[in-house]
Amino acid sequence: MTKKKLDDIIIDAVILWVDGNDEKHKAKMLPYIKINKLTQSKKFRSRYEQVDEIQFTVDSILKFASYVRNIYIITDEQTPSFLKKNVNQKLYKNVSIIDHKKIFNGFEEYLPTFSSRTIETFMFRIPNLAEHFIYLNDDFFLINETKPSDFFKNGFPVLRGKWVNFDKDIFYKKFKKIKLGHKTAQQKAAKLAGFNRYYNFKHTPHPFRKSTFVNHFKTNEKIFVENINYKFRSNNQLLFQGLINHLEIKNKTCVLQNDLQLLYFRSYKKPLIWYKMKLNINSNKKLFLAMQSLDLCPPKILNYILQWLQKRMN
Repeated sequence: MTKKKLDDIIIDAVILWVDGNDEKHKAKMLPYIKINKLTQSKKFRSRYEQVDEIQFTVDSILKFASYVRNIYIITDEQTPSFLKKNVNQKLYKNVSIIDHKKIFNGFEEYLPTFSSRTIETFMFRIPNLAEHFIYLNDDFFLINETKPSDFFKNGFPVLRGKWVNFDKDIFYKKFKKIKLGHKTAQQKAAKLAGFNRYYNFKHTPHPFRKSTFVNHFKTNEKIFVENINYKFRSNNQLLFQGLINHLEIKNKTCVLQNDLQLLYFRSYKKPLIWYKMKLNINSNKKLFLAMQSLDLCPPKILNYILQWLQKRMN
């Protein structure tokens, strides 16, 4: 690919988002839950509840990845509060809300769904989505200036992670109870793609080529449909972005990178000073910040983190 064509690559961003605090969303969910108490558990609710961090996700793209053409937010009849307010419409003119019905066009019988794995399977069906796009969860943030080559090199996605053996092939894990989570779903995907190890990618923004989804869908629609046949996250589901990544690896159409360039928080039990040190010192050497389950963060620490994000995006 020539230098000119590299400069001409069009890149979009895709974000999955849900406001689990929305009473309409809770009401929509209830008929599909056998035990209603489940909706009140911290582990369950944390998958859906939020503290408006998506605004920082969007603002971080606008500030640190200005080359991104469009930002698509996939939701279920919802709109983030920052877009409802009397905001600077010019600033967010390239931000679009994509309802589940758009990407499930022709497959509406599988709606509603409350599984991110289900939605990720069909995110490539956003109308007019660019061939090259970056997928982010709503707890991912860019925290320093990026360039297109941080995500795509010679048009190929840059996959950040490392090779790991399947749990069944790791001696000590044979005697431990299997945790059917993110890693297991990746292993399912790698096995389906024909690998006997898996490339374990972490919580960074994920670059994709739409054509890899489209081409696989044309010849393997059954796999896609099986993966969207769940209202809630299931251990039977594979991580579809993991399948796409392993197909890129198999076809030698990607670049593997061990350096995650990531600052990652998934619990908030340490003293405030620890988070201050990480955010103000370590962040200068990283491109990405991931903060899982901010809704479970203690108020004092949460207030500091949100203020830090606000300052970073200004």
